[in-house]
This record gives sequence, structure tokens and C-alpha cells, in this order.
Amino acid sequence: METLQPDDPRELGRYRLLRRLGAGGMGRVYLARSPGGRTVAVKVIRPDLAADAGFRERFRHEVDIAKAVSGRHTAPVVDADPVAPLPWLATSYVLGPDLTDVVAAHGALPEHTVRALGAGLAAALQEVHGAGLIHRDLKPSNVLLAADGPRVIDFGIARAVDGSRMTQTGVVVGSPGYMPPEQALGQDVGPAGDVFSLGAVLAFAATGRSAFGDGAASHAALLYQVVHGEPDLADVPPSLLGLIRACLLKDPARRPAPAEVVAALAPRGVGDVLHDWLPSAVASTIATHAAGILDLEAPEQQAQAAAQFGPAPGYGYPQAAGYGPPSAGTAPAPGYGTPPGGTPAPGTPAPGYGHPTVPAPGHDTPQPGTVRLGSSPAPSRRRALSLALGGAAAVAAVGGGTAWWIGKDDGTSRTPTGKDGKGASAEPADETFTTPPAGVAPQPLWRRTVAEDSTSTSVPLLVHNGLLLVSGDPLVAYDVKTGKVRWSKPDICPAGAQLLFHGGKVFLSDSGVDGILVAYDAGTGEEAWRSRLGKSLHVQDTIAIDDKNVYVTATDFSDAKSATDYRTAVAAISHTTGKRVWLQRRDWGTDDYDVKGRVSGRYLVYTDSKFNVTVRDTATGGQLWSKKIGDDWGWRPTVGKGLVFLPGEKLTAVDVETGKTRWTLSPNGRRGFNGPRVIDGVLYVKDHDRGVWAVDVRTGKRIWLCDGNNRGAQTFLKAGTTLYGAGSSLGGGVAAIDARTGKVRWTFTDDSDYDDWQIALAGNRLMVANGAVIYAMPAV
Repeated sequence: METLQPDDPRELGRYRLLRRLGAGGMGRVYLARSPGGRTVAVKVIRPDLAADAGFRERFRHEVDIAKAVSGRHTAPVVDADPVAPLPWLATSYVLGPDLTDVVAAHGALPEHTVRALGAGLAAALQEVHGAGLIHRDLKPSNVLLAADGPRVIDFGIARAVDGSRMTQTGVVVGSPGYMPPEQALGQDVGPAGDVFSLGAVLAFAATGRSAFGDGAASHAALLYQVVHGEPDLADVPPSLLGLIRACLLKDPARRPAPAEVVAALAPRGVGDVLHDWLPSAVASTIATHAAGILDLEAPEQQAQAAAQFGPAPGYGYPQAAGYGPPSAGTAPAPGYGTPPGGTPAPGTPAPGYGHPTVPAPGHDTPQPGTVRLGSSPAPSRRRALSLALGGAAAVAAVGGGTAWWIGKDDGTSRTPTGKDGKGASAEPADETFTTPPAGVAPQPLWRRTVAEDSTSTSVPLLVHNGLLLVSGDPLVAYDVKTGKVRWSKPDICPAGAQLLFHGGKVFLSDSGVDGILVAYDAGTGEEAWRSRLGKSLHVQDTIAIDDKNVYVTATDFSDAKSATDYRTAVAAISHTTGKRVWLQRRDWGTDDYDVKGRVSGRYLVYTDSKFNVTVRDTATGGQLWSKKIGDDWGWRPTVGKGLVFLPGEKLTAVDVETGKTRWTLSPNGRRGFNGPRVIDGVLYVKDHDRGVWAVDVRTGKRIWLCDGNNRGAQTFLKAGTTLYGAGSSLGGGVAAIDARTGKVRWTFTDDSDYDDWQIALAGNRLMVANGAVIYAMPAV
């Protein structure tokens, strides 16, 4: 985006020009605004083409046809003057990068994004073909990715340009590598030609490269490959391979129609697959750019504002049809998902959604419950306008003369709750964050990278009194607001040790080195006390904690069958005095490691490496019952409403007091359950097909199933009506899900090589760890 030059007009029709977006074969493209505040892209015909009467007529005809095209997946013509001295047309300005730039920044897109892209583009072709047009130049740079779906641009208008160019002998109009074979051969091109281009675009999105060769190849070589060669579809996801291959068939008659593509990719409708369809980094940047567009003024108004208030912040925007490289002398736009100015240093909040908003005093202070998009040190258009965010999904196009603020108050509570409904954070909710549009993830407030292998990635995080503790060696406490290290203690936290907490203390065993349990002050990391069960009784690991005791496994070296086969035990230790409360020996053959437990009321429930689930009385340690749980012991039991929930091929609820089965839930053809959690009386559980279920605890009836882009969530927390899930598998990340409906509000992931996500709530902050990367995010 460039400032207007002396030879640029200041107005075209009723549109006031703001910036030059770029130039193409037809002329120049400008960002402009109507008197009512609608932001548009205005394309102006070159003077030499304007002098051609035949071209003018064809241009007028194409404009008339293009005006008839209106739909969700195109950038429609909103105004035009084909008889002006310099003919022009105005289209809705789409806020979104083009596909070329997104792939350049992020590589191949996820399968669900490519599926949604294909459905949206096929729907766009239905709109274009329905208006009697053929695009004939569908390619990545003519596809814009908006938050609520893709947009096809420049449809049909190329016909006017083509009509004059085709008088030049030997010229083939189109883009090599994306045009169909019949177009490369100079034959008639019908709607099936656009379907071929669609297949090539989807192959590019799915693999990060052209199906017929890269840009280094000559045009002639690319055209030859399109006509005679086979597309390179290696790395296309198997679920998309057949459809893309069908689109790229040489014979136009054998290609699927756009309606068939839509039916194949979106059997429940295009809107269904477009929910939360973009990678979070791209979606966040679109929203950030939207605020910048609203700040733009015409050069003369900008000069007046600068004289009064100082310069306005700059933003990077598309050239002509999409985000392109900045012009000479201008600063480049920030990368997708990266705040302006680059990655912030630890403790430095990044701009954009999800940052504390402190309204400036004065005439323009927003009403309670409203927030601004981004931040600006001086009065701007955002004080007179707000952002019209299309429907339920983020930013589509800036338009309309009136707009509205995005309010934070959605009628939801922000009281954080954690596993089994217990409070998940001692941090007061004393911050207010902006709420991003649906489908847009908040940007991290800070980010830290720690040493490789220094954290235990499978262990839940601990938050206390403004500190985040991450299990590992060293054990480190980070300030939740700044990310700075408050204290660090080496050699006190065994590998994989859970962080049991109560009364300001963290309780850790020394993994049997000396057989002791040690209590550490969570605020300072200093040792508070240590406890030994007995001369021959060694504490091996912690199991669970309640309001009175820490429960541990132990080895009794005085009771042995051989030099390596010792009796194991379970013990309760008072976390106020460090004294042993009770000790109960376990059956022979049980292990003193890999025991995972949880306390609910008077019941201590734990699983072990021998595939058992056992329930004991917390007052005496007496065993109430024990039963086999199948062949998977690697989970911590969940207890709620008097039930123990056992995952597996079916989800089973058993009575915590008797062990009798109360109900079972079938996955209905899906591959079983894992990781159940009870929060606020609702059971949340994932299945092995990446679905998240909400289940009525008492009846075992499904409330809803979130079967979409939920990042494979399997660890759950809840704040108000938002359920936060973290996935620790390929394609993992963080998902915010509406706990009432199961609809995904936003997802977040990063480009690291880790897939071990953990989350915790600290007031209104969501603390996130993924391997060696730690974040703080707004819990919005």
C-alpha cells in the first residue's frame, strides 16, 4: 500500500481515494471510501485502454454482468462508471491476505482449512457461473482468505482485457500452472476450465507448491506440463486426493461440477466447514489489520490530523488483490501472527486482541462493557466508526456507513474453574481484555522459550498468587503478568513430577533417593519442611492431595520376597505438620511408580500400572474396592457426583463407594474415549477421533459433540461459559469452546515442533505451555 502520488486522482465518482493498492495490466487500484464510510477497492482503466471505444464497450458489458454476481464468496462490484473519461469500478474491499502470501508465510495449510477453502471456492464458482461468467484466471493470488471464508476476486472483468489482448498473435491469456489444458491450447474454455484451476489451487494450498512446477520454470514448460504431464499430488491429504485429481483431469467433460465439489467437501453446508477455518495466526492478523483500515484518512486529512495529534500508526495491506510486498521506502507489514515490531521480548505485551484496555479520559470514553480493536494513541476513525464484522465470523469486508463496537460483556461469567469443578487459580480477575471476533484467537500477551527437555510436558501447570510453576528441572516460577522468572530451583523436581499444591506449598518427593516428601514455599521456592515415613519406608511418588493430607506411594524395604521384590504401600501425610496420618500396605506385585490419583470427598481413587482402579477411605486408608480397567492405565481417574469415570472403548461410570456400574456411553462408531473431566457438574471427554463430548454426569446422555477443529482437546478448564481444551497430539493446540453449545469459538497453535499442550487459568489469563514454549493469553 502506497501513499497517493501527484499523478493519482484524489476522487473518482463519489469515492475519496486513500491509498494506492497497486497496479495491473488494466490500470491502477486504489483504496477508497464513500461519503457514508464504506471502504472499497477502486480499479481505474489505463488511459490507452480508455481511448479504445471497443474496449470501453466490452468493459461496460462486463461491468453490467459482474454487478449481477453477489454472494458470500466473491468481492462484488458495488459501483462503476464505464463512461467516465477514465472508466472505473469499485468492489468491496476484502480484509484478508491472498493464498500465495499465506502459503509463503506458513507453508501448506491444514487439511480442514483446505477442505473449507475448496468448498468456499466451489461455491464462488457457482455464483460466478450462475451469472454467465467464466473466471478464466483462478489462481492463488486471486483468492483472498477472509475470516468468514475465501473470496474470489477479479471475476469476469478479465474478459474485457482479454478481448483487446487476443488480437496479439500467439498470446495465451491466463496463468501458466493454473489454467486448464484447453485454455493453454487456445481452445474454448467453459465452466469446467475454472474447475481445473480450482484443483490446481487446492493442490497448491495442500502441499505448498504448484502441481505443475514452480515459478522458476518457463511459461512454455509450465504450459507443456499442464497439457501433457501429470500433476504432482504427493503430500495431498488422502481425504482430498481423489477430488483434486478429478478436478485436474485433462478432459473437461470428466471434471466434477462446482456443485459436486461443494457436496463432496461440505455435505452439511459450506457454512459448517468455514467455522474456525483459518490457522489462528492468519485469523488474528486479519483482525489486527482491520483496525488499521479504519484509521486511514485521505492524505490531506491525515496531514491535518498529524499536525494536531501526531502521526497515525501504519499497517501493511494488499497490493491490488491481496497482501503483497511493501513498496520501496515503506516498512514491511508484520508477519502473520506476529505483532507489529516483531516478536515481543519476554514480559512485553503484543498488540492486538486480548490486551488490557485502559480507556483514555475525555469526550470519547467508551461505555462500560465496550472495548476497542487494537490501540491508538490519538483520536482516529475508530472513535467515530466501529468495525462491521461479518456475521458470526471475524472480518470479511469493511463496509457500511455505520458500525458498532465489539463489546466484551456477552453475559458470561469469567469465574475460572478447573478439573472436577475446583478453582483453578488464586489470581484475582482484575484485568479486562478485549474480546476478539468469533473465529479469531487472542494474541499471546507474552511468550518465553525455555531450555529443551527442561520441562515435564505431560504434567498440569500450577498457578498460585501471580506465579506460574512448570514442572521440570529446574522448577521455575514465572510471573503470570510479565513472564519473568521469579525463582528457579534445580534438583528438587523429579522428571514427570506433578505439582500438588495446598496452603501456599508445593509437595514433591525425591523419587526415592532419600525416601522423603518435601514441602516448598510456592512463593519463594524455599524448603518449608520434609517428612520421612520411617526408617525402612521410602516415599516414592505423590498421588493426590486434599484439604488435609498429601497421599503418596511408598516402598517398605523391611518386607521383601527377594532382593528386588519389596512390598509397596499407600500413605497419607498431613500437609500442615508433615506427620504420617496412616499407611496401608498394598497387594504383592503392585508397583510403587506410575500411580495416578485424585481425591473426591472421603474417597482416594487411583489407577496403577497393573491396570487396576482402587478406591480407599481418606480417613483410614482402608480399601473399599479395586477392579481391572482394561489395558490402559495411563490416565488420572476422574470422580464427580459420586461416580468414577472409566474411559476405554466405552465410557463407564461406576459408583465410587461400591464399584458397581451405573451407566455406560457408547461412542456410536467412534474409536473410544480418553481423558474425562468433570467441571461444574458436566463431564467433558475426548474420543480418539478428535471429538469432544459433553455428557450429563447423572444419566450418561450426550449433551453435545464438538466434532471439528478443536485441536484434539483432552485437558479441560472452564471460565464462565467457555470451555478451554488443550490437545497433546499431532496438530494439537488450545481450543475455546462454547460450553453451552459445543461450538468452537477459536483455536490457537504455534509453529513449534512440540505437541504437548497444557493450560491453567490465572484470573483472566490463560497460561499455556507447549514443550519448551510458554505463553500467557487472555482468557476471552
